Amino acid sequence: MWQFASDIHDAYCPKRLVAIDRFGDSLGRVKDCTTRRGRWVLPLACVALLGACTTVGPDFRQPQVPWLAGWNGGSLQPLVADSRAARPDQLQTWWRAFKDPVLDQLIAEAQRVNPSVRTAGLRIMEARAQLGIAGSALYPQVQQVTGELLRVGNIRSNGSDTRAFNFGAGFQVGWEIDFWGGFRRGIEAADAGYFASIAQYDDLQVLMAAQVASLYCSIRTVEARLLIARQNAVLQKRSLDIAERLFKSGNDSELDVQQARAQYLGTLATIPALESGLRQTQNALSVVLARPPGPLAEMAAGKEAIPQAGLEAIADIPADLLRRRPDVRAAELQMAAQSALIGVSVAELYPSISLLGSVGVSASSLGSSTRALTFGVGPSLVWNVFDRGRLTNTVLLQDARFQQLHEQYQDAVLRAAREVDDAAVGFAKTGEQIVLLAESVTAAQRSLDIATLQYREGLVDFQRVIDSQRVFFSQQDLLVSTRGSLTQSLIALYKAMGGGWEQGRSRPVLDEATRETMSQRSDWKDLLAAPLPAADSVHPPASAGATRP
Repeated sequence: MWQFASDIHDAYCPKRLVAIDRFGDSLGRVKDCTTRRGRWVLPLACVALLGACTTVGPDFRQPQVPWLAGWNGGSLQPLVADSRAARPDQLQTWWRAFKDPVLDQLIAEAQRVNPSVRTAGLRIMEARAQLGIAGSALYPQVQQVTGELLRVGNIRSNGSDTRAFNFGAGFQVGWEIDFWGGFRRGIEAADAGYFASIAQYDDLQVLMAAQVASLYCSIRTVEARLLIARQNAVLQKRSLDIAERLFKSGNDSELDVQQARAQYLGTLATIPALESGLRQTQNALSVVLARPPGPLAEMAAGKEAIPQAGLEAIADIPADLLRRRPDVRAAELQMAAQSALIGVSVAELYPSISLLGSVGVSASSLGSSTRALTFGVGPSLVWNVFDRGRLTNTVLLQDARFQQLHEQYQDAVLRAAREVDDAAVGFAKTGEQIVLLAESVTAAQRSLDIATLQYREGLVDFQRVIDSQRVFFSQQDLLVSTRGSLTQSLIALYKAMGGGWEQGRSRPVLDEATRETMSQRSDWKDLLAAPLPAADSVHPPASAGATRP
């Protein structure tokens, strides 16, 4: 049996200790001291056992990503070389580069009131409570006061009876010593879970900034497209009127009239679809802001102006950007929590050592009865020596879960790198496309002017005018859509770099109304108002339980 415990210890404990032998020697010393030196030696010997305590299970280390050290950012690298030097705070508030006060206001609001953000804040409260539960395991787990008052009677065969009251009271305490570090590993897991909940909260801050900016840009883009559609519809209606007058005067054919009408109606037909998309996007933005669906009054200013900005917020090298992304940090912290749970399951393989104590008093109302005072103190040993299959496979189960999280972490870093590269190449190539489209719109405008002039002079037929109008409208619409896509690519790039979460660390996690409601319902003390760690505290402490909310 001792050999089995030693084998398990060698397999799962990272430190080569002799705790099993030390434990056996301690039991022998306790027994000998108890018989020779009296009752006070036993508690002293039990306290001496604490010196032999260790922590079993693996110690978590930051996972390595072999390819990340040599990754230079891919398509981001040329943009880094072309961008101006950024201040450290520019990535934190990247949306201010658009110089749009309405957008700034909406992002700040979403990061405070969005239901998903509020839920993530409540998960932080849950993690704080869970950390408190884990920490309480280091103190006596049993602290029980008992009491009883019984009316008893004894009926004899001759019909006489005796009635009395019996009462008793007692206090019991039990403290399982964290001899193998299982409780400390539990605190380590809860601590990492707490930081993971904060990282998930940070990730929602990033998502809210990007989502609001994206929806805002979509609304402005659709507004600009509607303006172009309506302007072209007015232009095409004028051409239709000219064609109808010429047809009625016998100077033109009906074919020109029908072609002009078809183009005019086709342009009008694009407007309802754009208006529908505009309202749906406005509804989406309203819901993100926890408002009823509908247009936002503050967006009446700056209508049809698509936000534009350059890439000026790159302060870190690409590899550091990926590791600081909240979702990557959350994946790493979940690994840390699961690593600690392996240690918790390994500790179950070893004996459970507890210190027990009790004191009680009992008495009866019978005059002949005596009062009794009882007490007891001593160690307790529980060892599931015949439950090897369940305990060892529980360790394997936790280890398999850890390896799954390791693979998920690797995937999270890969996806983060892909998002950065996709957004960077989209931003760069869309910028090149806009230059060409701007020249195309200029050429289409010139072509329409020439065709209109030549038609009036009778040098070309009406078909040339119709074709020029069609090209001009399509190129204008494409240019506006592409400008919106450029802004969307920039937003996606800032999101991929994980920008925008730092501001959330300085705000209260819960709003005042929620804190008041929860404090009235339960005794949260200072947990509801405790601030989050500073933005540079992105990893859990090196030792379990070293940091508390």
